[in-house]
Formats: sequence, structure tokens, C-alpha cells
Amino acid sequence: MTPSPSTPHSAGQVLPFRQSLVAMLGLCFCTMMVALDQTVVGTALPTIVAELKGFEYYAWVATSYLLTSVITVPIFGRLGDFYGRKRFVMAAIIVFTAASVLCGAAKSMPFLVIARALQGIGGGMLVGTAFACVPELFPDPHVRLRWQVMLSSAFGIANAIGPSLGGFLTEAYGWRSVFYVNLPVGLLGVWFVGRHLPQMRAEEHSKASIDWLGAVLITAALGSLQMLVEWLPADGLSRGVATLFVVLAVSSFALYRWEQRTSHPILPFEMFRDKSLAPLFVLSVFAGFSMFGLLFYAPLLLQGGFGLSPRDTGLLITPLVVCITVGSIVNGRLITRLPNPNVMLYVGFLLLALACAGVITTHRGTPHLLIAAYMFLAGLGLGFVMPNLTVFAQEVAGRAHLGIATALMQSLRMIGGMLGTAIVGTLVNHSYVGRVTDALAANEGTRWASQLADPQILVNAQAQSDFLTTLAHMGQNGALFIESARTSLVAAIHNGQMVSLAAGLAGLWFVRRVPLIRLTRGAKPRPPAGE
Repeated sequence: MTPSPSTPHSAGQVLPFRQSLVAMLGLCFCTMMVALDQTVVGTALPTIVAELKGFEYYAWVATSYLLTSVITVPIFGRLGDFYGRKRFVMAAIIVFTAASVLCGAAKSMPFLVIARALQGIGGGMLVGTAFACVPELFPDPHVRLRWQVMLSSAFGIANAIGPSLGGFLTEAYGWRSVFYVNLPVGLLGVWFVGRHLPQMRAEEHSKASIDWLGAVLITAALGSLQMLVEWLPADGLSRGVATLFVVLAVSSFALYRWEQRTSHPILPFEMFRDKSLAPLFVLSVFAGFSMFGLLFYAPLLLQGGFGLSPRDTGLLITPLVVCITVGSIVNGRLITRLPNPNVMLYVGFLLLALACAGVITTHRGTPHLLIAAYMFLAGLGLGFVMPNLTVFAQEVAGRAHLGIATALMQSLRMIGGMLGTAIVGTLVNHSYVGRVTDALAANEGTRWASQLADPQILVNAQAQSDFLTTLAHMGQNGALFIESARTSLVAAIHNGQMVSLAAGLAGLWFVRRVPLIRLTRGAKPRPPAGE
């Protein structure tokens, strides 16, 4: 059902209250699906890797999703500008849900990585279209901030139950069930969006020109950069690494030259030269870097390093994801009352940096309440940063570039997340292998280095029991070697988190480059089109 343009509505929104409510519910289910996936998978990931046996693919489970999302967000942001967003939101939900089923059916880590890449396509479509529906439904930023509390609450509900749900499902029904949880949420999302979200009238365009070559070049540049980050420390300047350097340099140069020439660039460099938008884009990269570095490696620290169960890990991670929502809600109440809204960015990055520093200091004896407090600070900081970056960018870009500005903010956050996960993962992997090898040599356990070089044994209870039994029959204390491996893993993750801390501090320093953003009232609504 699509309301007619003459339907009376409140100032600053294109639909009456009831229709706005149900339309937003549909978008909330989209938000919940993406949020559930991030938090549930993060908690279950150590167990997944332990069963499928492929620690070298640990970071790829996250980065394959982020890489394909980065490409599809701007493409579908642009398509939504041309054709309206509703049809793409529905297609995105279907793709995301189908890919979730494939993830749950994975029999190997490479298959899971490929399925996650397909899931990232659906996630990128959702981010590029669903989030851009909000400023179309509520053009006035003050009205939008109030309605955006619904999205923040949906995100918070999903985040609140996500880590604990992931831990519970992993222990009770196996890790595959964490992907199948997307099925009911996806079905609800399709129903609400299909029935209640209006098809907004697209801007007048003579032809829908999509920068497909730009998308290919971005894929080549980011993919080669990601592999370079992971291969360089292990292989040095080998032939494969040298080839990646060449691919990165050529694709980056070609991308820059091509985007200057094409009429509808997927990466509009003139927006990066805008003195108001460019700092917001940089801050989005820093925020994504720190967020994903924490989100995917804190569970490994707690399960592999400290020996906690998936359920306990989920409970300790919950404050991180819940407080993103709490911070967003508090931010929405404060931001319109502050003479300088940029203050919230300073506070957000400061809290994020303090949380990363706190995680670096944790050890086996750290009280769980203190660990939860660090997660609380991280979530609150992200809640202050992420919504403001998006709203500020939308306000600066204006109606003409609304879709692409929103898409770029989300894409750059994912690029930051992809780099953060890859760089932190590379540091963790190589630091762990080196430390555990040295620890075993000191305890005359070098012969067991091959088994303990993959930290999956620290998470897989059955593999750990078999290892201890084997050493007991040989009259050796296997628990000593397990403890050495745990200590090595904790130190390795601490090293990796120092990079997340650096990103948080860099963001705090860079906020000073953001010009004063003033949120204006009275934006003229664009009426919905008949279907």
C-alpha cells in the first residue's frame, strides 16, 4: 500500500505517523538482520574455526564479507537514486537470507569464506539502500534523529541478544544454527518492507549509468591490499607478494584516472576533496578499523586466551554492542541541544581509545566486571561517533548527493573494518606462532609445535582433551603446554589491539579537522510515488 502524495503528514516527514511507523519497522528488521549477523558470528567464530580447522582463514570470514559489501554499497546506493530503493531492499533481504543458509551448510573454511562473500553482497545492498530510505522518509534532520531511535533500538535489541544468542546456540545446537537465525528475521523483513515501505519517487535521470569498471578496479585494489597485508609478513618480498604490489599500484592508478573521466563515478573523488566531507570520510575509516578489530578478536581473546565458554564470552561482549545503541539514543537527545555538535565526536573517539587501551591490559585474572566495563566504553564511544558521521555527511552533501554520501560513509567504515580485521589478524597470527614456538622450546615441547601453532585447540574441547590424553600416556604434562599457548595467544591479541588503539587515537586527533556542522530544519519532503 502506497499513500498518495496528498496524504496529510507531520512536518519533516512524508508519511502520516502510523504509516511511518510500519515502514520503519520493515527497515528495523533489515537492521536487525545485519546486526545479528555481525554479533552472532563474531561470538561463534572461534568455535567455527576450531571445527573446520583453518585458523589462517579466521580474518577472511570477516574480510570477505566486508570486501564484497564495500563494492555493492555504492553501486546500489546509486541504483536506488535512479530507480527508488524499495525493490533493492527486498532483493537484498532475499540474497542475504539465502547466503546465510549457505554459510550454515559450509563443510570447509574456503566454502564458508565464499558464502560470507555472497552474504556481504546482500549486506552491502541492504546498507546502500535501507539506510538511505530514512532521510527520504524524514527529510528534516531533527525529525530524522527522533525516528532514527527506532533503528538504534532495533540495532540494540539485535546486539543485546546477539552475543549471548550466538554463545547459547553454539553450545546447544552447534555453530551452524547461528546462521539459520537470519531466516525468520529475513522473512519478517520481506513482509514488512514489501507491504509498507513506499516506493519513493526517484530523481529525474536520463539514463542509469553505473560505473562497473570502477567497481572492478576497486575490487582489484582492495583485494590485493588485503592479501598483501596477510602475505607480506609471512612470505617477505616473494614473487607472489611482488605481483600483489604491482596489481595494487596499477589498479589504484587506473581507478583514480578512470573515476576522473567517467560521468557517474562509483568513487566520486570531488567529494573527497570537499573540506567538509573529507574529514568525515577519514573518521569513518578509523571508526570501522577500531570497531571490527575489537568485535572479531575480543571473542578469540576470551575463549582461546582466557578459556571462557562461548556463552560467557557472549555475555561479556554484550555491553559493547548494546552500548552502541545506548550511545546512539543518548546522542540523539543531546546533539540538537549542543552549540557545537562536533563535541560528541571528540567524546566518542576518546571513549573508544580508552576501551582499546583497557583491553590491552587484560589478563586471565582481570575481573569480568572490568572487562565488561571496557566493552561498555567501546560501545558508548561508537554510539557517539557512527550516527553523527552519517547525519553530518548527509547534511553537508545535500539532496543531490544524499544516496552516494550515505553509501560512501558506510563503505568507508567497511573498508576500515576490512583493513582493521586483516591487519590485526596478521599481527595476531604471526605473533602467536612466534611466541608459542619460543614457549614450547623453553619447556622442551618443540615436537608439539605443529599441533599448538593453530589456536583452534584452545577452543575445541574435544581436540584439547585428546591432546592432554596423548601427553598423559607419554608421562608429560600437557596442561603446561596448553597454558603456554594461551599465554602466547593473549600476548598476540594484545599486540594486535595496539593497532586498534592507534586508530582510535588517530580519530581523536583528526576530529579537529571537521568544520562546525549545524543541523538545519525545514527540509522539503519528497512525496512518494504511486506503484
